[in-house]
Amino acid sequence: MKTMNEKLKQKLPPLLLTLLVIVADQVTKAIVVAKIPRLSLYDSENSIIPILGNYVRFIHVRNKAVAFSMGSNLPDNLRQIFFAILPLLLIIAMFVIYFRNNEFTALQRWSLCGILGGGLGNLIDRFFRPDGVVDFIDCYFWGLFGMERWPTFNVADSAVVVCGILLVISFVKQMIKDSKKEKSNG
Repeated sequence: MKTMNEKLKQKLPPLLLTLLVIVADQVTKAIVVAKIPRLSLYDSENSIIPILGNYVRFIHVRNKAVAFSMGSNLPDNLRQIFFAILPLLLIIAMFVIYFRNNEFTALQRWSLCGILGGGLGNLIDRFFRPDGVVDFIDCYFWGLFGMERWPTFNVADSAVVVCGILLVISFVKQMIKDSKKEKSNG
């Protein structure tokens, strides 16, 4: 049986990932805001920086909505509630669950902390950047799903997606392990 101190020691190191994601996200966004003009119809040449030719480019766009610009047509006050206040409440709930749950595996703890870092990175933009979240990574998508380019994203978005996938994989792995254990005991 682990003591409270031992349990807390397991939960603190993954929070460094939360901090790392927030810092990397905000630093890259600050560089983009300072160095890349916002993308406009009139000045696209200076607003697009090819990284891997046409496949990966840096651009400077703002997103007042959420993933894939969902909710961009909502009035500003509703958008503020739905895309700032509700995510803040979800992040608080995730922190509470994170610290109360002693059953998470190491991978699950690290994955949750990566998701929290990404969520907080974008939430900082929602509260402190009135023009919206800074997105800047633009990838070619070969026309899949009718999209020539994948929707522009940032470091925080990447952390949420990658860590979310890892979290799902870890839960599936845990379910398979539990199922095998149940079969061998029954």
